[in-house]
Amino acid sequence: MSAEAPPLTPLTKDERLIRRSLPRRLAGRPELGAVVGAVAVFVFFSVVADSFLQWSSFSTVLYASSTIGIMATPVALLMIGGEFDLSTGVMVTSSALVSSMFSFQMTANVWVGVGVSLLVTLAIGFFNGFLLVRTGLPSFIITLGTFLILQGCNLGFTKLISESVSTKTIADMEGFPAAQDVFASHLTIGDVDLQVTVLWWLGLVALATWILLRTRAGNWIFAVGGNKEAARAVGVPVDRTKIGLYMGVAFAAWIAGQHLLFSYDVVQSGEGVGNEFLYIIAAVIGGCLLTGGYGSAVGAAVGAFIFGMANKGIVYAQWSADWFKFFLGAMLLLATMLNWWVRKRAEAST
Repeated sequence: MSAEAPPLTPLTKDERLIRRSLPRRLAGRPELGAVVGAVAVFVFFSVVADSFLQWSSFSTVLYASSTIGIMATPVALLMIGGEFDLSTGVMVTSSALVSSMFSFQMTANVWVGVGVSLLVTLAIGFFNGFLLVRTGLPSFIITLGTFLILQGCNLGFTKLISESVSTKTIADMEGFPAAQDVFASHLTIGDVDLQVTVLWWLGLVALATWILLRTRAGNWIFAVGGNKEAARAVGVPVDRTKIGLYMGVAFAAWIAGQHLLFSYDVVQSGEGVGNEFLYIIAAVIGGCLLTGGYGSAVGAAVGAFIFGMANKGIVYAQWSADWFKFFLGAMLLLATMLNWWVRKRAEAST
């Protein structure tokens, strides 16, 4: 007499196959809080500043947003990877200074200086990443040291070579108009006058989003930011990923530095100090966690847009510029708390 087969038990459904509703999927997005904040800021300044809704004002807001967003995008990826870079503000100035002084001193085509600047800036990013993975020191300490080194070099070399705190003009050099078209031109679309930095910004956001969501490197970034030892254990190239992230930040600093140079022709050696905090603030407002492993490039772009609206909205409202830092700090706290609340709700509903 054969034994009776045990009854079949229903299989537990794989949670990866569970279809979630659209509101629940949106609640799990890191940039949700930033989008809500951006809408609130837009409505607020639309009410208190009559000129805020004009097309010319919108162009100015986009330009202010792009100058922060170009750097906030790779900074967001770096923060998702679990690291910081406090040297970004002065690195932008270093990039512009190298390009200007090399072109002027070597009396070469300005594109030669632009190319040398790219190599030098990428080397700074590589140095930050290499020192981080080799020493195991906190990125805060390493990049703070780089910040001070670059700040001193910017001032020291500029005074040594140019005998002043600013560079010499290179506007009459060969290649300057073409380089200006690439890094500091503008185009008109309808009634909107767009600076080319807006296109650079949107291009970087699209590239960063594609890397994060569609490539193996994006998985590595989230993995090393969440738990680098666990990531290393499953074969993720942790060291290479972190170095690559720092070089990505350096590449964006090169773009921003060339825009600075070809917009104003000369560069002040003391510029850029403090801007590193604006890039980090934009990324945090956009949903990036300080602990790493969570965030998005789109969120950082929205955070930069909030910065642009606040920066110019206060001017259009004819308020004192002293209130800008207060407004930015309040937005940082509110966006961070909103992101925290949304993330907790999303985790509780899964």
